[in-house]
Amino acid sequence: MAQTTDRAERSAETVARLVRRLRAFVADTEPAALLTVGLLAGSMLAAFVGFLAASNLTVVPFAISLVAGGYGWVRHQGLTARVLTLTTTIATILILLLITVFIALEALPTIRYESATLFGVTVPGLGLFTHTTWDAVSPPIRYSMVTMIHGTVMVTLVATAVAGPLGVAAALFLSEIAPPTVRELVKPGVEILAGIPSIVYGFIGFTILSPWASDQFELVGQGTYLFVGLVVGLMALPTVVSVAEDALSSVPESMKSGSLAVGTTDWQTMTSITLPAAFSGVSAAVLLGVGRAIGETMAATVMLKGVPKLTEPIYNAFYGQETLTSLIARNYGEADGLQLSALFVAGVILFVTVLFLSIGAQYIEYRMRRKLGGEL
Repeated sequence: MAQTTDRAERSAETVARLVRRLRAFVADTEPAALLTVGLLAGSMLAAFVGFLAASNLTVVPFAISLVAGGYGWVRHQGLTARVLTLTTTIATILILLLITVFIALEALPTIRYESATLFGVTVPGLGLFTHTTWDAVSPPIRYSMVTMIHGTVMVTLVATAVAGPLGVAAALFLSEIAPPTVRELVKPGVEILAGIPSIVYGFIGFTILSPWASDQFELVGQGTYLFVGLVVGLMALPTVVSVAEDALSSVPESMKSGSLAVGTTDWQTMTSITLPAAFSGVSAAVLLGVGRAIGETMAATVMLKGVPKLTEPIYNAFYGQETLTSLIARNYGEADGLQLSALFVAGVILFVTVLFLSIGAQYIEYRMRRKLGGEL
């Protein structure tokens, strides 16, 4: 009860403080400036609503926002910049929320259709995870996410096994071992690799890696989770290297110097001081790489067979069927009705998974900042 009262008092104090700041802001700002920024914010909001409603009148508030923004930038630049950044931030958050609501609503028909009973209680969507049949043509129509989740997990595990160790090792080399000249040349090159379109990686994997693997391992067909994961891991590698290198470079020099001062070698300092101190940031880098692997579309679509079924045995990475992303890319053009809704279910699973990974990475980075005393 006391904690609830304290929390309510803190909330009331926060609200009162915001109200005082707002009153002070209004009192200290010229009426013309208030009118300009109010017109700017209101017209941008109206244009946003008109765009969502697909109204022909959207151009009117948009034109007003341009005029008000131009006038405010000339006469009240600082205040206008603050309002613009605040408005665009709010718009970004609203867009993300609307996307979330949209894909969830579109997925509802299939979730209802694949309801199943568990202990006498009907659970919507349970059928999507209790069987392995995907048949959008022959009655009874069934949709299962199990096979695609299995394929996504297989590709992600292989990609993580590739991008994790190699990315951390490369980041450690750039941060602690490489001469400044080499670091200045290699790091921009690694970051440029992140900008190469994924279809290029997929095309190389399909035309070079997959035929070679088929000949060497006598595989039936070209699509294998092993080599798709290898390609996706190489795609995620620049992300892991860049973020992990920033985390390793952020470790205070005083910690490294203190370790060297007591007689440890450079390698011992890296393994016992630098890596443990930056472990949270390095973990966040690997998580971001995993998120990239989970969301990869074109490489998986190009290289996999596109057959929604489990491999036999289930842990066999030398076969490749389908992933969540390749399922969407391969079927969205001709899908409708329940099948289209099922593709949105796959999108919801991907969205939730990557969301939790991103939140986890942010939390890990926050813990690293606290651990290092805010010296990042």
